[in-house]
Amino acid sequence: QVQLVESGGGLVQAGGSLRLSCAVSGRTLTRYIMGWFRQAPGKEREFVAAINWSRGNIYYTDSVKGRFTISRDNAKNTVYLQMNNLEPEDTAVYYCAARAALQPDTQTYEYGYWGQGTQVTVSS
Repeated sequence: QVQLVESGGGLVQAGGSLRLSCAVSGRTLTRYIMGWFRQAPGKEREFVAAINWSRGNIYYTDSVKGRFTISRDNAKNTVYLQMNNLEPEDTAVYYCAARAALQPDTQTYEYGYWGQGTQVTVSS
């Protein structure tokens, strides 16, 4: 069983930055994809970024390329999402997710483990 706990959300002005963390416990992650998703009010949950835990391959949705950076710290078993130049459209609950595979996927149903989410609000 994999447990995921997100932190780091908050309220920030447009153009500001936040760093989200996802602490992982319960299993080694050498064959896992770690992903970040977000869900805005009234919208479906959408893929943001993913990283192959062992190989370090990284994937982003187009809307965050150049602004967001996903990374992981093997020693701390933690995945990060550094978000820079935030826009009001980035306002959402952000979720960390884990997929027991070597390739990422943008579909939520491909991820078997989820955190509780952390709220990110960007004011204009």
